[in-house]
Amino acid sequence: MNLIIEQGNSASKVAVYENGEIEAYFVRKCLDRSFLEEVLRDHACDRGIFSSVVEEDRDLISFLKSRLKRLLVLDEHVALPIQVKYETPNTLGRDRLAAVVGAYTLKPRQNVLVIDAGTAITYELLDASGCYLGGNISPGMSTRFHALNAYTSQLPLVSEPEVLPAIGVSTETAIQAGVVKGIIYEMDGYIDELKARYPNLFVFLTGGHSFYFESRLKNSIFADINLVLIGLNRILEYNVED
Repeated sequence: MNLIIEQGNSASKVAVYENGEIEAYFVRKCLDRSFLEEVLRDHACDRGIFSSVVEEDRDLISFLKSRLKRLLVLDEHVALPIQVKYETPNTLGRDRLAAVVGAYTLKPRQNVLVIDAGTAITYELLDASGCYLGGNISPGMSTRFHALNAYTSQLPLVSEPEVLPAIGVSTETAIQAGVVKGIIYEMDGYIDELKARYPNLFVFLTGGHSFYFESRLKNSIFADINLVLIGLNRILEYNVED
């Protein structure tokens, strides 16, 4: 069994994979040793991969190394099943990289755009030859709401609505429509531009807000919240293959 750990900005995801399928799945605000001990007690994992976009917990990594036969800590030196053309691979977010590998795993030999709608919104482009060409980063939805509240003196902190007005009729709805529609236009704009350059482009949408935007985009996309976990599991398997 494979232990897959994705440590993100606001939460961590932990999954147990067996034969390419998720056996167990957890989301934790705080990732600690006692929780991982419980997971390893309940699931006979013998190898794992640890990916973090925050400062790595060396004690936690040491603990995992003591309990697993093989632990892979994802960095720019780890072998990948794709080619990376990013000019600064040491600064490339591990979640971005894993999401691209996940997309390549599900849609090999196809042009793919991965949109990850989380704390930041990232756009990653992979061509049909399995080459990661690069991507863009912009503020996520919650980040935009908090920025408007933090950097102005009069605007309140709001959250995304289920029913989105075309035009705001109050300060609250004006912020909601402005932020959400701005993201929708941004996402659809990227998709339209890249579809014109890369035929048969397949678009994945992942991240915490993926299902919120899935039905709101005019373009056809496929939402998969576990794309990063799929990629991490594939990277682990790629590095232990005989």
